[in-house]
Amino acid sequence: MMKGKTVIVTGANSGIGRATAAGVVKLQGRVIMACRDTSRAEEAAQQVRQETGADSTQLVVKHLDLASLTSVHTFCQDVIKEEPRLDVLINNAGIYQCPYTKTEDGFEMQFGVNHLGHFLLTHLLLDLLKRSAPSRVVVVSSKLYKSGHINFEDLNSEQGYDKASAYSRSKLANLLFTCELARRLEGSGVTVNALTPGIVRTNLGRHVHIPALAKPLFNLLSWGLFKSPEEGAQTSVYLACSPDVDGVQGKCFADCRPQTLLDKATDQDVAGKLWDISEVMVGIIT
Repeated sequence: MMKGKTVIVTGANSGIGRATAAGVVKLQGRVIMACRDTSRAEEAAQQVRQETGADSTQLVVKHLDLASLTSVHTFCQDVIKEEPRLDVLINNAGIYQCPYTKTEDGFEMQFGVNHLGHFLLTHLLLDLLKRSAPSRVVVVSSKLYKSGHINFEDLNSEQGYDKASAYSRSKLANLLFTCELARRLEGSGVTVNALTPGIVRTNLGRHVHIPALAKPLFNLLSWGLFKSPEEGAQTSVYLACSPDVDGVQGKCFADCRPQTLLDKATDQDVAGKLWDISEVMVGIIT
């Protein structure tokens, strides 16, 4: 059970994030919903409270915009000031195949939100996680990492932008981050593991164009073939809460089972280099 435990879920106002928050609350954990759109998050929190019978203290909404390093700093300062402990951090929020845009700090949006925003968030909350040990970090990646490539010469996609490649790159970065963070956390009492949720019916695909005539067929197929958000969230909840993964470090799971990753997702040299560059990009090291 998660009674007395505090869990942060980024992007918890819809899809897998919302279902993850509900799953943790059902196990009597307390969830901080870290969301860019607080009004939508409050609505989602209200719905989850109604579904689960949770009280207002069990679900807290806090503003976090991962496309702004300033916002990440502000969020973390508040959490560190207000929270005596943090048991689990679930890096769930993600942007999927959006048109080329930049974050407030000038990063390509998918890399900036999916990787760099979470990188800084985890870094700033690590001391609190260590003080709360045994504690966990959970990273939501995607099987689409397989077509990703880390081009250190062009992490910002300035030489050319392909929205699908940029998404895959950001999800590969999530796995390399997990790999390097796991190495650094050995013996700290904090574990980090990643997961791939599979194809889930969420609004993540809002930037993907489906012709009007194909929409009804696509919707019908998606109900048959895609997972519900609740099914998609199962592995997130499992990695956050299950005693089965006590002490498990640096693995990637799908359907609550460990997966074998492609070599490029566990390459120690690339993971270390990406870590060093990410530190510079988010301003931890100048």
